[in-house]
Parts: sequence; structure tokens; C-alpha cells
Amino acid sequence: MILEALNYAASWPLTSAAHRPFIRSSVNLSARANRCGKAWAEHERRTKGAVLKAAEGCRQRRTAAILGSGLLRDVPVIALSRMFDTVVLVDLVHLASVRGWIAMKGLKNVRLIERDLSGLDDFLAGMAPDPLSFLRQVPYLDFVASANLLSQIGIGAERRIARANGGVASADAVPLLIRAHLDGLQQVAATTCLVTDVSYRVIDRGGRCHETVDLLHGVDPGDPLETWDWPVIPFGEESRDYQIVHSVISRQMAP
Repeated sequence: MILEALNYAASWPLTSAAHRPFIRSSVNLSARANRCGKAWAEHERRTKGAVLKAAEGCRQRRTAAILGSGLLRDVPVIALSRMFDTVVLVDLVHLASVRGWIAMKGLKNVRLIERDLSGLDDFLAGMAPDPLSFLRQVPYLDFVASANLLSQIGIGAERRIARANGGVASADAVPLLIRAHLDGLQQVAATTCLVTDVSYRVIDRGGRCHETVDLLHGVDPGDPLETWDWPVIPFGEESRDYQIVHSVISRQMAP
């Protein structure tokens, strides 16, 4: 708890006022990732592998952008910093612990952008969301990876819309935002890699599935190159008798 409090306090002045409400969830995620490190290790390894495999196919290696860089546990940032002239990490919050790790590793060609990638503000303003339009302004962009971000866009949007509407979520908002993200990846003039969880299952110790939830709300993310399971909430994290396992896919798109 002390380390979490210190991370929160140190991250506060480094984060814009608009995004400070999200520091707590990032700190909590960091704590969960540490507790579940063994259960998450294979997912993190496979995510890094999928990103690197796609990056290695780039004809030029000038600038790489990672969308949803988060805690960097599932991002091969050291390898990317050696492959590309510049690596841009994009997320709502870059915790002080993440910034410190980057500095400690001496990754001088890594840049941080604090940005809401959901497109929800455009939707709420009555405009067509184009959340990745900023990528068209990134010079010499050769590679983009969306790393375990897509489902979180939907989850975050549902919560914000429900709060704004007195607890009632919009049925069409989340699929629209998910599709806007996928369209943005498809339209960028760079090699792209998508890694996302697409659904989750609640499973008991006997292996029986009690619930399945579609995290992409019916939107087809395209044919996967790889698929694997990610025990996001293993036995003992929230319940002794149940675990929650996410199904993850990766795919590549060439410009």
C-alpha cells in the first residue's frame, strides 16, 4: 500500500488535470499485475512476441507508436527502441514508476504522449469519432501496435456514459467506438499490429464455464493470426472457486 501511495503521489504532478482521475485505476492495475504476475506471464510474453513479429516486417524502421502502452509489462519497449529511431508510447496515464523505469533503462529515443484514445468525447459531442486521427500527424510513422487496449475502450466508455445518463448506457456507443479504433488502424499508412482480448469466461475449479461475455460487442476484429487465453483474474484473486479467463487474439495489417 505504501508503494502504491507513493506511485500515485509521484504520478499526480506528471499527469494533466483532465487525466488525473485515471491515475488510481492505473496504480490499482499495477498492483494487480504484480500479484498475478505468474498467471499473466504467458500472456505478456505472447503479446510482446506478436508485437515484435509484426515490427520485424517493417520495410523502414523510423517511428513506432504503441497505443495503450500502460505498464509496459506486455510491450517489448527495449527491443523496439533498438529497432526504431523513435518509439512513441501513447496512453491516458504514464505512471511515475513507468517513467522512472524508462529513465533507468536509458531509453532516450522513447517519447510519451498522454492521450484519450477512446473517441468518446467526439461521440458525446455528436461527432463521428476518429480517435486515431493524430497518427496521421506523426512524421515517418512506420509501425503502430494497439496493445490490449480495444476492450478497455468499451469498458471505460460504458462506465462514463452510464454516469452521464444516470446509470443507463448507450447501446450503440461502444460498438461504434470499437469500430472507429479498428478503422483507424486499418487506415494508417504504416504496418499495424492488434492485440486484444475479445471475450471472457467465468470458470469454476471443475472446468465448467458459467458465463461468457463478448468484450467487443459484436464487432468483428478480423481474422486472428494467433489466439491464446489470459487468466486475468486467477483463482484466489477475487474468488477461491472461480477464475475469469479472457480470450486474446493478435493480427497484423500491412499498409
